Amino acid sequence: VYVERPVEELYNEAVDQVAVEEFAEASDLFLEVERQHPYSIWATKAQLMGAYSFYARGDYDDAILALDRFIQLHPGNRDISYAYYLKGLSYYEQITDVGRDQRVTELALGSLSDVTRRFPESKYARDAQLKIDLTQDHLAGKEMEVGRFYLNRGQYLAAINRFRNVIDTYQSTTHTPEALHRISEAYTAIGIEPEARENAAVLGHNFPGSQWYVDSFQLVEGVVVRDIDGDGVADELPEERGFFSRLWPF
Repeated sequence: VYVERPVEELYNEAVDQVAVEEFAEASDLFLEVERQHPYSIWATKAQLMGAYSFYARGDYDDAILALDRFIQLHPGNRDISYAYYLKGLSYYEQITDVGRDQRVTELALGSLSDVTRRFPESKYARDAQLKIDLTQDHLAGKEMEVGRFYLNRGQYLAAINRFRNVIDTYQSTTHTPEALHRISEAYTAIGIEPEARENAAVLGHNFPGSQWYVDSFQLVEGVVVRDIDGDGVADELPEERGFFSRLWPF
């Protein structure tokens, strides 16, 4: 039997369910607030809280649908920055390892970027930026995995394109030094020594303390660099040998 209940009673009961982490019950009650009192100010609050309840219980697709609806209906709401942020989190929580399709990672990046672009002064912008950095690193990791696959199969031009994309698109990530080294490795394999040396030189200029630089030096110069004291720093190097060796920092 349908029984209409006062809006405050419904809403407060839903909030109580959130407090005890009964998110399934809470989401049902927030939906009931909307259904029974669609023109109440509590209905607007219930839309956003309902989306949070979906997110908290791991129903990310339902959360995203609810948040898209809230954003469309209430673009000027004082909590609109939170709606965008929660949408970004709903994608972010679904990111999988780099061995799988990264479509959801790209969606997370786009949604989190909306937060920093639209609401740079909001209290959510800093965390959104941190997650953007992690998301970009994840996407770069996927490109590196594909690039290594091509490199190991001898498909050097395809590998170079993947590694170059890391440098061009995700240059601030942790994968850039390896990408530069792998490009040198690929060019060396196909006998284009000037390109191999150029990328190794860029690596040395920007990441002089990187192990990838040591590897690139050994690759293009054909020498073994020794770490005698085991501190991770090359201790023995040959005499200067032209342009590349002048960039060697040790």
